[in-house]
Amino acid sequence: MTQADPSVPVADDAAESDCYHCGLPIPSDTRHYVNVDGRRRRMCCTGCEAVAQSIVDNGLVDYYRHRDAMPETRREAMPAELQELGLFDHPDFQKSFVRPVGEHEREAALILEGITCAACVWLNENHVARLPGVSAIQINYATRRARVRWDERSIKLSDILAAIQAIGYRAYPYDAERSEQVANRERRSMLWRVFVAGFGMMQVMMYAFPAYVAGEGDMSWDIELLLRWASLLLTLPVVLYSAAPFFQRAWRDVRLRRLGMDVPVALGVGSAFVASLWATLTDGPEVYFDSVTMFVFFLLGGRYLEMIARQRAVRGVEELGKALPSFAERIAAWPQQTVAERVPTSQLVAGDVVRVRPGEVIPVDGVVVEGVGEANEALLTGESMPVPKRVGDRLTGGSINISSPLLLRVENVGDATRLEAIRRLMERAASEKPRVATVADRVAVYFIVTLLVLAGLTGIAWYIIDPDRALWVFVSVLVVACPCALSLATPTALTVATDALARMGVLVTRGHAIETLARANHFVFDKTGTLTHGRMQLEEVLALGGQDDDALIRLAAAIEQGSEHPVAAGLRAAAGDQALPVAVDLVAETGQGMRGVVEGEALWIGRPDFVVAAVGLPAPAELEAFSGRGGTVIGLASRAGWLGLFRLADQLRAEAPLLARRLAGEGLPMSVLSGDAPSVVAGVAATLGIRDAHGGLSPQGKQQAISALQREPSAVLAMVGDGVNDAPVLAQAHVSVAMGGGTDLARNQADIVLLNENLASLGRGIDLSRKTLRIIRQNLWWSFAYNFTSVPLAMAGLVTPWMAGIGMAASSLLVVLNAMRLQRVPGKR
Repeated sequence: MTQADPSVPVADDAAESDCYHCGLPIPSDTRHYVNVDGRRRRMCCTGCEAVAQSIVDNGLVDYYRHRDAMPETRREAMPAELQELGLFDHPDFQKSFVRPVGEHEREAALILEGITCAACVWLNENHVARLPGVSAIQINYATRRARVRWDERSIKLSDILAAIQAIGYRAYPYDAERSEQVANRERRSMLWRVFVAGFGMMQVMMYAFPAYVAGEGDMSWDIELLLRWASLLLTLPVVLYSAAPFFQRAWRDVRLRRLGMDVPVALGVGSAFVASLWATLTDGPEVYFDSVTMFVFFLLGGRYLEMIARQRAVRGVEELGKALPSFAERIAAWPQQTVAERVPTSQLVAGDVVRVRPGEVIPVDGVVVEGVGEANEALLTGESMPVPKRVGDRLTGGSINISSPLLLRVENVGDATRLEAIRRLMERAASEKPRVATVADRVAVYFIVTLLVLAGLTGIAWYIIDPDRALWVFVSVLVVACPCALSLATPTALTVATDALARMGVLVTRGHAIETLARANHFVFDKTGTLTHGRMQLEEVLALGGQDDDALIRLAAAIEQGSEHPVAAGLRAAAGDQALPVAVDLVAETGQGMRGVVEGEALWIGRPDFVVAAVGLPAPAELEAFSGRGGTVIGLASRAGWLGLFRLADQLRAEAPLLARRLAGEGLPMSVLSGDAPSVVAGVAATLGIRDAHGGLSPQGKQQAISALQREPSAVLAMVGDGVNDAPVLAQAHVSVAMGGGTDLARNQADIVLLNENLASLGRGIDLSRKTLRIIRQNLWWSFAYNFTSVPLAMAGLVTPWMAGIGMAASSLLVVLNAMRLQRVPGKR
């Protein structure tokens, strides 16, 4: 996106509170500007900024000069010429919400308007998935967010958006500000509809009351007819405005030959209103205007409260998108000069030096180059305690500098930041459907078909038994059994739980993770970096080839430069600032060791058995005694013979014994699988009270051990390890958990990531996952119990339409409020 030139004078309009492009109010915390006709104009969001910039870049500034009013709709917010240019297909416009996932494959993050039930999600997913070139689409009901993947050679993004619009929905590029605007617009629209329905209901009930209480002959026919016509006039805005979305969506579903939640609602409201209208015109015996208005009011009221609860539940995820500031103070000539200039965060690049004042949000990922202070990383890790920061320490974008000014050198910006990686993983989890949600959606579709059949048969039966009651019994059956609560039972609970887990530092990255973690009955742990801190320290060096200890350390560190393993980090730390020899042709054997060439000589470093097999040498005689001193032993050799042995030690995490005792107390079996020496692994396992421990395993050996455990009857295996080095093993387990404090999140393969690297958070996450599964089951049982109880009562004529409206709205609201209980984060155990 082309940024505004700060040297351009700011127009008077830029100081106003309304967007220059669309006229909507500008949020106070946003800063978006575009130079139009030499003046700096202020915009309300990145979308308007991109549209306005495209208008300027394509020579269409006359659009602003000649317009005499602000646009009323999004379509009118861009001139026809720009629409023909395919704005949504423009690379500059796509930068903020589209990312490449292959040579020609792209993935877009969208926000959808018009989603009201699980059937809407199903309709959009199936409709878009059938488009040529679309490889995947996933929509989250609770957040209304979608992820679409397509081949740009076969289809354009604008074609996908047009296809969504063709079936009655609207899709926008996702950004946090746009999402908030869409949510506000939904709330205002729904509130107005509720107000009209409530006002109409009160007035119609006032006119219906005399007919209910009047005795035989107390009210003349003329007065009764006048009251009917007054009720009709007051019911019209309720049906034509408040209930209009029900009819629009029901007609769309019928036209597309699909059944959604709004079909039975529209049938019930429409049939009752038409029958009442006919009775008013023909002097019929009964009218149901009061039931129609009450039903619409209670239904809309329930959906409004459900909307508020849903938007509150997803607010935590949305806050991540707004965490980074729009501007930063860049020091162009540091350290020669310390004068800072204020620039948009999007203009920062790796290597820039940025000043962050106390109380400000850190805008990018970087390393402290000057200053001593503290950072609050609660948004990222769930830990509220300040983290000390000094020169050389890493700072993460989104955390808050809380003490003194810091200078940091930029390492990652934009999509490459850790915060953005967290947000993408949360989006991925939200867009994936676990098994329980898929089953509920499938049941809801069949339930609607069954409901329509039952309502029709009931109406026919009552027409034979008592024609005067047939209509309102038919309407009651349609309304009371609408499976709205069933469609809300699972996605709302999972969304609230995902947000609550994120606030405690447990990042859910896969849709099935919460459900599977709750059912896990066997926990398997890696050792290094999981049960221990993974900060290996060199304890001892045993020279075997005549070189001194420092020379061996330098050789080892040079080869280990190509490894991410904690052992490699420990050897590099032992070398300190010493100059390292140049190592080339580095090749890693995951979980085994490294091979490299130094000064023309091939060297191998790693587990002693790996070096023995690679070089073809017998194990050194000193190995057994050296290994007996404890710790992890690493060997270094060349073709000529052994050069030396290294012994490194790690510390057990303080919270590991607590978690082990807790799981053992619940009767859950535990295992330790590690590539470290068997004696070291056995010692750590014995300290934790874990009997099943296996050391000296390769990644393939770990996979085989996991497979053997999974063959046990009813086994649900949870693997806790390293998100990168243990990727194949994590993929093998039913649910995987990774320590994510220092891991590259973009490459993390785990279903769950512990951002604060605290095993106590895993214990709390298990508690919340189990509570989530209990609440989902409660919601499903309540939904089924309500429907199976209310339908027979309605078929028997014991439920009036307005009672049915209250029942349906109350059941949906109860499900949402039950799910909201998950927002209370469990305490530490």
